[in-house]
Amino acid sequence: MDPSAFTMAVGAIAPALAVGIIGAAAMMAIARNPESAGKIQVAMIIAIAFAEAIAIYSLVVALILKFVA
Repeated sequence: MDPSAFTMAVGAIAPALAVGIIGAAAMMAIARNPESAGKIQVAMIIAIAFAEAIAIYSLVVALILKFVA
């Protein structure tokens, strides 16, 4: 198996699960307390950005493995 493919597979699954969990938790929080939807939404977007950054790091590592190793 190509190490860059494995790196991207693992690096894409974890952030995808994290974004799903973050979104579900935010929707439950907004359902319980609709008045604070703005604050929850901002925190959710920031958390999703951090989760997606992990996928970007994985892409960079996969590209390095593909073209260097």
